[in-house]
Amino acid sequence: MKIKRYDIKGSAISGFTLKDSSAPEENNLALHACLNPASVLKNRKTLASSIGYSTDDFVYANQTHSANFHKVTRANRGRGATVLATAIPDTDALYTNERGIVLAGFMADCVPVLLSNEHAGIVGVIHSGWQGTVKEITSQLLKHLIEQEGCRPEDFQIVIGPALSQEKFEVDRDVYENFHALGYAEPWISFHATTGKYHIDNQRTVKTQCELAGIPSANISIDPICTFQSEDGFSYRQDKKAGRHLAFICL
Repeated sequence: MKIKRYDIKGSAISGFTLKDSSAPEENNLALHACLNPASVLKNRKTLASSIGYSTDDFVYANQTHSANFHKVTRANRGRGATVLATAIPDTDALYTNERGIVLAGFMADCVPVLLSNEHAGIVGVIHSGWQGTVKEITSQLLKHLIEQEGCRPEDFQIVIGPALSQEKFEVDRDVYENFHALGYAEPWISFHATTGKYHIDNQRTVKTQCELAGIPSANISIDPICTFQSEDGFSYRQDKKAGRHLAFICL
């Protein structure tokens, strides 16, 4: 099982699964985007075993490119782990203050955000594709955690994981206008006159959202892997039938 592990203060385990030609469906972890559900379930079992947990310790969401988040409790353990229909509906960010629960998010170019606040005893995972970014899902979850869950901004540790690079995130004016309307993404947008396309750094835009929420820049790291360019990456932009990575974290 190929995994990129992170050392995030306050988390028991955190990481990002990688494409692996030796695994079933190249290590695809998504039941909603697979050829054979049995292969995905085998990969999930292998992942759980490799990090010292069981499949039923994981909690999955049905991601819809929303700005919705959900507080996970022990009662949610196993949701979406073996049956797609039991995943938490219409949700793109999960957080918990309970130990032993592995929060999971699917990615294939979209920006994964893994966060931990050791002082408050909270961890979370966010799926921020371009739609989630312009809907400010990361900003909204951080605002909630600070205002409602007693998190101090300076106590967060955040990893922004592998995603589509600015070079490969090529968009037309409609998407550009959504980013431009944020009012702070302009430094991370370039226009290529020869193609008439805009190129956007979604990772840097999300980092800026974290900083605007009060998170010190030094507490935020960005993984440089481009899911399109790396042989370890699943890229929906490159292949509409691509599998999915799993970003995961446990308190």
